[in-house]
Amino acid sequence: MLTQVKLMIGALVCALATAYLAYLGASQSWQYYMLVDECVQESATIAGQRLRVSGHVAPESLVVQSDRSQATFTLKGERSSLIVSCRGPLPDNLAADMDVVVEGTLTSDGLLRGEKVLTRCASKYQAEVPTQR
Repeated sequence: MLTQVKLMIGALVCALATAYLAYLGASQSWQYYMLVDECVQESATIAGQRLRVSGHVAPESLVVQSDRSQATFTLKGERSSLIVSCRGPLPDNLAADMDVVVEGTLTSDGLLRGEKVLTRCASKYQAEVPTQR
């Protein structure tokens, strides 16, 4: 009987630890991305955390190094904007005046240090207009 109780307690501890780790992993991915305005508004509480921010690359703000290993640009929202500095491989189609999602860390002074940039193509997701015959 004592062995069965020990096994039950061990199984319960393992199940609780697994559930806790699953919760921690899932809670970071429940919100796919924040908008620029939300990020600026909550900057005091999210500084230093990994996050994804969606916005629009401001026209004429994109500066890309010749080897495409780094880029800086202004990410605009409806009312706010963020300065973004990205290191690492950049998408080939990254250009000014387009929608992107930047994955990285917000510094305490409001700079978004990006590690990954995902470009978004709105035309891929718009409904096709049926042609009249």
